[in-house]
Amino acid sequence: MKKVLNIVPYPFLPYSSGGQKLIALFNEYLGTKTNLHVAGTTDNVTKDISSYVFHPVLSYSRWRYLNPLIPIKLIRLIKKNKIETVILEHPYYGWLIPFFRLFTRVSIICHTHNVESERFRSIGKKWWQLLAYYEGIVLRHCDQVLCITDEDRQFFIDKMRVPKNNCIIVPYGIEQREAPSDKEVCKRVICEKHQLDPSLPLLFFNGALNYKPNSDALDIILKEILPRLIKNNFKTHIIIAGRGLSEEIQSLISAKKEIIYTGFVDDINTYTKAADILLNPVMSGGGIKTKMIEALGMGTSVVSTVSGAAGADLSITDSKLITVHDQDWDSFAEKIIEAAASANKPTPPAFYERYYWGHIINGLLHL
Repeated sequence: MKKVLNIVPYPFLPYSSGGQKLIALFNEYLGTKTNLHVAGTTDNVTKDISSYVFHPVLSYSRWRYLNPLIPIKLIRLIKKNKIETVILEHPYYGWLIPFFRLFTRVSIICHTHNVESERFRSIGKKWWQLLAYYEGIVLRHCDQVLCITDEDRQFFIDKMRVPKNNCIIVPYGIEQREAPSDKEVCKRVICEKHQLDPSLPLLFFNGALNYKPNSDALDIILKEILPRLIKNNFKTHIIIAGRGLSEEIQSLISAKKEIIYTGFVDDINTYTKAADILLNPVMSGGGIKTKMIEALGMGTSVVSTVSGAAGADLSITDSKLITVHDQDWDSFAEKIIEAAASANKPTPPAFYERYYWGHIINGLLHL
């Protein structure tokens, strides 16, 4: 890939979710190695872009996915910049593939973030089967499919009949090359800010709290995990961060002295590094949980359900990532207590070899 166009169907700058951050950093690092152009929506904030050219050719209307003028705009962009490879973020603009085949000679790649139809099935969307049919057609007509996890790759091969040789693993990346040296400093800063005892284990949960998989996980923390920790006389502080928490849950949280709700925080990295353990009792939503990979990169241990840890390479995480069977909350609480005793142990170097963005992009370009 030398001259590349990445088509991003929704705003991602500035990023506020794991999916948006994935796109932002993928483009940032890819742009340092290729002549990269990005076609995106008009409401992106692009002043800090330095490694690629951004083209605001997509509107933010809900009808942008079906705009009949989009093929004309993108084909002109491809020809003007002599694009050789087109990347589709998600399969939604897959209907453009016949136009690209007819009027250009580009190679077409779909950069998947998960199995979209399975994600929608897991959160109860009735039309997930229609999306699965469309998703399969799009992926089979791409030259390559970039998959974040081996589980997704195998699903595309087995269930959607995508050719095995077309499916490539490109994991969710991190910006850290090695274990951080400032975890103790970060914990001290956060504990001082919220008047917490720094000698106690600091547990952390974050995410968009109006997103059902996250709100369900928070409900589990409040009703299943915290009562078991209290029963075991495990003294701790639990910080909850993120937008969208209902007033009802806020009032419930305020009555629990162990929990601090911060709302949305700008310095999420400081909070993640400050934490001894990230809690990940997620059981739906699909795809790899990006906050889990980022926490491990920042030297923070993770206790997760098996479903929540799907896609992570357990062979290179050692005891920093501990998994328990879904809904086994007794074991979940026990593993938190165990993890707290060894939270200072660093994340293995092999983790950074696999998940650092620079290594990931180099590997992609040398396939």
